[in-house]
Amino acid sequence: MNQKELKDHILSVLENNKVGTLATVKNKRPHSRYMTFYNEGFVLHTPTSSETHKAEEIDENPFVHILLGYDGEGYADSYVEIEGTAVIRDSEEIRHKLWNDRFSNWFEGPDDPKYVVLEIEPTSIRLMNSGEDPQTLELDQ
Repeated sequence: MNQKELKDHILSVLENNKVGTLATVKNKRPHSRYMTFYNEGFVLHTPTSSETHKAEEIDENPFVHILLGYDGEGYADSYVEIEGTAVIRDSEEIRHKLWNDRFSNWFEGPDDPKYVVLEIEPTSIRLMNSGEDPQTLELDQ
C-alpha cells in the first residue's frame, strides 16, 4: 500500500471508530482508559474534565498512546496505533465546537469551567491488521 492509500485507510479508521483507548503515564507506568475521539485529519480531540487523573497525568507527561478501530469480532479488523503529544485546550471555540448534549451527564454545559478538551498531535501512526504487515504513515514534520 502506498502512502496515499495508507493515509486514506487510516483516515477511514479514524472517522468510523470514535471509541478507543487513551494511555497516559502515571507513576512511570501506562494508565489506559476508554475515550471518545473526534478527528480533524490526524489530530484527535477528546472531551474530559480538568479534575480527572488524565489531566494531571498529561500536565506531568504529555506523551500518550491511542488505539482506535478493531470492531466486530476482532478478526482482521484494521486498527491504528497512535503515539502523540497531548495538550489541554479550554478555549470557548473548541469546547462549543465539540459539545454534545450527551456530555450533560458530566458537565453543566459547554461553558462549564471543568469541561476541557485534550488535543492529541500524532508523532507516529501505524495501521495494523490491514492484511499486510504493520505500516507506518509518514507524517509531515
